[in-house]
Amino acid sequence: MDRIAAALERISPPPQPAPDFDVATAFVWHVEPDRLAPVAQVNRVDLDLLVGIDRSRDTLLDNTRRFAAGYAANNALLWGARGMGKSSLVKAIHARVQADFADLKLVELQREDLPSVGRLLNHLRTAPYRFLLFCDDLSFSHDDQHYKSLKAVLDGGIEGRPGNVAFYATSNRRHLMPRDMIENERSSAISPSEAVEEKVSLSDRFGLWLGFHPCSQDEYLSMIDRYCAAYGIEVAPETLRADAIEWQATRGARSGRVAWQFFTDLAGRNGIGLT
Repeated sequence: MDRIAAALERISPPPQPAPDFDVATAFVWHVEPDRLAPVAQVNRVDLDLLVGIDRSRDTLLDNTRRFAAGYAANNALLWGARGMGKSSLVKAIHARVQADFADLKLVELQREDLPSVGRLLNHLRTAPYRFLLFCDDLSFSHDDQHYKSLKAVLDGGIEGRPGNVAFYATSNRRHLMPRDMIENERSSAISPSEAVEEKVSLSDRFGLWLGFHPCSQDEYLSMIDRYCAAYGIEVAPETLRADAIEWQATRGARSGRVAWQFFTDLAGRNGIGLT
């Protein structure tokens, strides 16, 4: 029996220490073994540099302030066009609100780790902090069952979502799954409406739906002007406009991401670092 006990002790992982939430304002959840890794410096831009998403910005900022203050707040789904600042907005708002509410922490959860979310919530539930649980680029494929784990975070399960946790997710899809997947469920399921409803209802569990749409050329140029002003880069307006339009034409798209990529190139050509 002693040998068996010793063998089991060798193959079983040692218990992980309780996370120290005082060491950082943001963490990334990892599994195998479970741990919350502190992030020393979050990759984000200032909230004032995000242009063309004013309504979504103000709505999410108000919701986050209420949550940080201990009041009722909704889970939020930021969905829509690629590169329009969905994940940047979440990180920027966390920084803005955390400056006034020091106990607000940001925890990033990868979509692949959703089955472990119950264990993560056990760490967060009893901590004397408030947490924005953030999942970037959330979507589900045809045979993906991870969405069932997510329901516990939103409002499912016996315990439900901890009162000190709000869930923010970004996705290119309003219903978190491809349209052809929804149509396939309708055409092949024994009970089409129930098959679709089970998956589509997941997005309905978010209290806030914030849509992000492709930007206009004026908004695209305004983003670049804002970046130039923030970093002190002076370029003749006609030259800047022509170069920026040529850049987006070669990319075949306009978005906040394309504007930042152009500005990164511009800053490099002017000998300016962005870190």
